[in-house]
Amino acid sequence: MKKVERINIIMRYINNRAHFTISEIMHEFNISRSTAIRDIREIEAMGMPLVAEVGRDGGYFVMQNSVLPTVRFTDNEIKALFIAFMATRNLQLPYLKSRQSLAEKLLGLISENQQDDLVLLNQILLFEGTNPHNPDLLDLSDLPHPMLEQLIQILLVDSYLVVTAEEGRVMRSYPIYLMHLYREKSSWKIEGYDLEEEKRRIISVDNLTDVKPYPEKKRISKKKIIEQLSKQEEAFNVVLELGPKAIAQFKKYHPIKITISYTNPYQTTAILKTFINVHHPDELAEITNWLLFLGEDIKVRELPTEVVEGLQMRVDVLGNK
Repeated sequence: MKKVERINIIMRYINNRAHFTISEIMHEFNISRSTAIRDIREIEAMGMPLVAEVGRDGGYFVMQNSVLPTVRFTDNEIKALFIAFMATRNLQLPYLKSRQSLAEKLLGLISENQQDDLVLLNQILLFEGTNPHNPDLLDLSDLPHPMLEQLIQILLVDSYLVVTAEEGRVMRSYPIYLMHLYREKSSWKIEGYDLEEEKRRIISVDNLTDVKPYPEKKRISKKKIIEQLSKQEEAFNVVLELGPKAIAQFKKYHPIKITISYTNPYQTTAILKTFINVHHPDELAEITNWLLFLGEDIKVRELPTEVVEGLQMRVDVLGNK
């Protein structure tokens, strides 16, 4: 570990503790006593308000109500932050305006050489969904639905909500316990437990018109909700073995509720288990298209007849073209 990186980590370690000793620093970072003392002295010289305690069991503590030194980033940390910003463009993420101000502050903290490196990275790195003709880091063309940030702010306080959504030009309100907020197919969605109909419900954030807390006197416990959902879980009717090519396709895209379990330490084979409601035409069509997307590197253990027939029809249609 380079000295600058080690000192930055030690500073964060110190900030999280009311008291520490040289021995603790030696043990935590596997360094000698002389190195630990030199690092502490350098941290003090940078402006961190450390107070030494005299005595056999003495150590150091950070002076309260004092201004701590400016955080310093290593070259690799700066590149990691910048690439993370680049990778999230055009994903309709919340707080995008804050991302712009963060990027501007980051650029203002670093040296000209580091800025030159970031400019070069911005020119040569492209991610999925990025327009190569308009790869501006601070572009705000992918703002999410305005209800998304409001929803997140409420969720930080309460998960029992009444959400109102427009469905087919009709306004409907649902009392839900929100379990997940997720993004799928470029759209943000709520997965919640309907407190009145006692079932799982998916609602598109794009359709939301209002969100407010659900009255406490009408609520049921989270434990009871989990119990109800566990009783409603369907048995698996799709079981597939995936090879490396199918796993690569799975990583590119998969429905949010479908997961895989790797069957070797190299993650080149996996098992996929899920339930498909074959009586829902949209769900049946989606799984058929997705299985074709996975490709030929799969081995079927179990698959509903309706899905097999749908796959055969699609293959026949493609073969006749």
